[in-house]
Amino acid sequence: MAQKEEAAAAAAAAAPASQNGEDLEDLEDPEKLKELIELPPFEIVTGERLPVNFFKFQFRNVEYSSGRNKTFLCYVVEAQSKGGQVQATRGYLEDEHAAAHAEEAFFNTILPACDPALRYNVTWYVSSSPCASCADRIVRTLGKSKNLRLLILVGRLFMWEEPDVRAALRKLKEAGCRLRIMKPQDFEYVWQNFVEQEGEAKAFEPWEDIQENFLYYEEKLADILK
Repeated sequence: MAQKEEAAAAAAAAAPASQNGEDLEDLEDPEKLKELIELPPFEIVTGERLPVNFFKFQFRNVEYSSGRNKTFLCYVVEAQSKGGQVQATRGYLEDEHAAAHAEEAFFNTILPACDPALRYNVTWYVSSSPCASCADRIVRTLGKSKNLRLLILVGRLFMWEEPDVRAALRKLKEAGCRLRIMKPQDFEYVWQNFVEQEGEAKAFEPWEDIQENFLYYEEKLADILK
């Protein structure tokens, strides 16, 4: 009995807020707490292409991102060799259970394979912008990795009204990280290059408010970074 109480207390202490800014359900609910305790260990999911339903839900650039508490990060890493030849690799990262974020996973799993003697242009297509903690990690990494240039394209702005998040985004700009909102053409690029295609490839079908929401977030980001 004591072990269960200790596990419950540990789970409650470790439980983070969801990435869309909504708190987890009341931890006093026995069923919710049981689900939290029984979650399998945190893992980073990697791959070349993500499922269609994940893309359509997680990348949709809605204003209120209810239920979208994961980070999906599609990346392109271009290495410039001494002879001028460019080699590119791509894939995607998905975080699980909000225990850590995909941005952190990129630096822990993808970046170590890069040759420090080469120059790298890295592009991220991310479902939502980095939280303050991930932004700090990006700033530190860029400060140490002078051979790395990073462009981040985001579908939505994460908790953009929070002062610490706004300050973190400005720090990204100051550190040389280029940050912009995904245009409809960017969503189409992700669809063509990072989403599973069953049988004959289907054309990207923009959702009704994709352009309107892009303009909404573009205005918000410009206000933050000015």
